[in-house]
Amino acid sequence: MSINWYPGHMHKARKQMIEVLPKTDILIEILDARIPYSSENPAIAQLRGNKPCIKLLSKTDLADTEQTKTWQQYFESDQNVKTLAITTTDQTTTRTLPQLIKKLLPNKVAQQRTIHAMIVGIPNVGKSTLINTLAGRSAAKVGNEPAVTKSQQRIHLDDNIILNDTPGILWPNVENPHSGYRLAVTGAIKDTAIEYEDIALFACENLAQRYPEKLQERYGITIPSAIAGNDQALINMLEEIGKKRGALRAGGKVDLHKAAEAIIHDIRSGALGKLTFESPADREQEEKLVEKIRQEKAEKKRARKEAEQLKRSGKRHT
Repeated sequence: MSINWYPGHMHKARKQMIEVLPKTDILIEILDARIPYSSENPAIAQLRGNKPCIKLLSKTDLADTEQTKTWQQYFESDQNVKTLAITTTDQTTTRTLPQLIKKLLPNKVAQQRTIHAMIVGIPNVGKSTLINTLAGRSAAKVGNEPAVTKSQQRIHLDDNIILNDTPGILWPNVENPHSGYRLAVTGAIKDTAIEYEDIALFACENLAQRYPEKLQERYGITIPSAIAGNDQALINMLEEIGKKRGALRAGGKVDLHKAAEAIIHDIRSGALGKLTFESPADREQEEKLVEKIRQEKAEKKRARKEAEQLKRSGKRHT
């Protein structure tokens, strides 16, 4: 799935983030625990270099608990990375973040120097909730600086930590087609930029393979044994869900758009239970796919360039 949603403010915010990074001591990257790989900005790892990084897996109350633990172990195999699993409601764990920041920067703490932290994350991942929990409403207001653009703010915590808050940004080109679908399913992309039926069919296939029992329990449908890559079986499944949820037109025909809206709403609200749409093994496999896509694009670009050169050369000799 190709993502064509990269508003101008995201481009501006990315440039501002790059400008501030050299003065940043630690990065705090908020990921959606349902899609830890797909919600991870690929530019962050390149830009941060050796800076410590805390990956916050948000919305864990909507994610598969065992999969969240697996992802935490996976990320923490990097010695410069620590993780915290937080929920949309209970902010107890969130409040331990300043202590973890200090633990990763002992020299700064020993010298009683101010720690500069940057918070990054995709849209709709829970960044605003995190900021409000850490700073409190009054602290957030005081921390705003007139010289900083409306898309950014600096928040001073009592723990001698300055948080540089950046707006939620995606990246210009989501190369992994699976990640594009997952971002759409979980609501990181505006609904006006996606086709509901398209992402609902992706969700049906993913859930039928990972959580068939949850689909059966919620909708009372039978999951076909050969569902992977079977477009007609997926459409039939979506129609069955539409019938169960009353997404019908005049004459009893299923409205696929309404059926798609129903399953996407159930996923986002947690009505289908705790779901995670990818694993570390998926990441390893799909990064190979992305590399293959890059090579194919490079080969096509090289072929076009050679063709243009031959064309120009032919014109010179006529």
